Amino acid sequence: MKTVEDYLSGQVLLIDKPLKWTSFQVVNKLRWEIRQHFKIKKIKVGHAGTLDPLATGLLVICTGKMTKQIDTFQGQLKEYTGTFVLGSTTPSYDLETEVNGTFPADHITEDLIHKTTALFIGEIQQYPPVFSALKKDGKRLYEFARAGEDVKIEPRTVHIQEFEITKIDGLQIDFRVACSKGTYIRSLAYDFGKALNSGAHLSALRRTKIGDFNVEKAETIEGFINGLNNLIT
Repeated sequence: MKTVEDYLSGQVLLIDKPLKWTSFQVVNKLRWEIRQHFKIKKIKVGHAGTLDPLATGLLVICTGKMTKQIDTFQGQLKEYTGTFVLGSTTPSYDLETEVNGTFPADHITEDLIHKTTALFIGEIQQYPPVFSALKKDGKRLYEFARAGEDVKIEPRTVHIQEFEITKIDGLQIDFRVACSKGTYIRSLAYDFGKALNSGAHLSALRRTKIGDFNVEKAETIEGFINGLNNLIT
């Protein structure tokens, strides 16, 4: 049974983030539940890597003194699974925004899809989506995007260790990617579509691993709260 001292000295919690929750909301919820349960005023809680609201899967949550390890966890290899939709793009590169462009896809074969993945293995340059929380000149990029303002985004170097197509169903392509910190899978979808002389956007994303942490070992927010309420204080 974990005590308040355990949480203050530091715990690593594996949470399966639900769809439409922000990572910040998950952290706030867990912090509030721990404070209420143990009747304490303050405890440090943070996450080791943001997931977009439309993504699900593994959030590594650190409490107390373990928050000092967040940078270490963030730097570890991450694995994702998800789905690209070929033939169309969106401004956010995912389903946060409506389709703004359609492209020919009749020329795309299964063989071409599999061969194109090789172009993205290793170190690659990618542009973060304009609909992202990255800051430029003190503002989040999505603030510029939602205001209709143009903003120059610098490319970044990221590393793709593994990229495989796991299923092809018409224009829906399921994939698995293992990649470095800072990789945007939405940007990978957009660039993959361009490499196919078409377009693509991300329709589903799930983070399955961060380093040795696996989403199979994670619990839901409700599961954590129920377990917490069953503790003996």
